[in-house]
Amino acid sequence: MSAQQRPLELILARNLLSNLSTPGLLVGDGGRLLFYNEAAGAIVGRSFEEVTGFSAEEWTSEFGPLDIDGHPIAYEQIQATKIVRAHMPFHGEFSIKAHGGRREIALTAIPIVAPDDSTAAVVLFWLTDGEPVPAHAAHLSDRLREVDGEAAP
Repeated sequence: MSAQQRPLELILARNLLSNLSTPGLLVGDGGRLLFYNEAAGAIVGRSFEEVTGFSAEEWTSEFGPLDIDGHPIAYEQIQATKIVRAHMPFHGEFSIKAHGGRREIALTAIPIVAPDDSTAAVVLFWLTDGEPVPAHAAHLSDRLREVDGEAAP
């Protein structure tokens, strides 16, 4: 496989995330941020195109997770990192830096183990602090009305 090609597992994971309304991201072996979807971008206030290729240190510094004092936790110290590297799923709650300030999230990380034994992860998260998601919230409200059979305003 050439340096430009991605394993099929990562291609399929990115495709799945790009079609979800749930905020999600794809983290590669070593913690490089490979992708995050539009819903995640609405929460952090930046599109993925603005941060393409962030290293683990860059994205944890920019977005978190944060410790109790509001400081970013180093990638290697994040409990989810350690568990996913052991090829096990993880679920927990974190604080992150988001558009508009600190936000509370629940997060589920699912490992993707490639044939060469490298580990990536699909990470899904959602806000737990009860505050709306900027821009994305209006779209979801319209979608809920459509599902309920009401016309969107």
